[in-house]
Amino acid sequence: MNRNWTCSCCGKTFDRIPMDLGISAPQNWLALSEAERQTRGKIDPDLCIIDNREFYVRGCLEIPVIGSDQPFVWGVWISVSKASWDRILELWQADDVSDEPPRFGWLSNWISGYPEPREIKCNLHIRPGNLRPAVELQLSDYPLAIEQREGISMERVMEIVSPILHQ
Repeated sequence: MNRNWTCSCCGKTFDRIPMDLGISAPQNWLALSEAERQTRGKIDPDLCIIDNREFYVRGCLEIPVIGSDQPFVWGVWISVSKASWDRILELWQADDVSDEPPRFGWLSNWISGYPEPREIKCNLHIRPGNLRPAVELQLSDYPLAIEQREGISMERVMEIVSPILHQ
């Protein structure tokens, strides 16, 4: 989004507000050493497997921004069952997935500024044309789930992005 804003962390003025941020890997992958990663799993920008028993898919968790047509998007990783993993891979490049029900999963990232997630349930909606799935957090009192349901202000977006951009 083009809008000048001043970072609350450093005071620098930027000419655009980042409206999407992504996490590079699931929490369990990040916890592995480099050596363990080489022998225990595989990861690419969209998919991750650990020990052939943990399956992760990267999805887009959209948060409505009040007064804007553009949502704020977190790129997060969702843990899914082997059956869901297989079906997601089968439909990854499908043109029509309108009849496909959402897949159950668990949020698998700890996002800075939110409490550590413990058993945050979600639905993964497969989208057509090689798009990353949409993530819908199930009803809970977890702050991110509340923000996804109720929306956030542009000031909240700036509050979220400022410290993350300076890590």
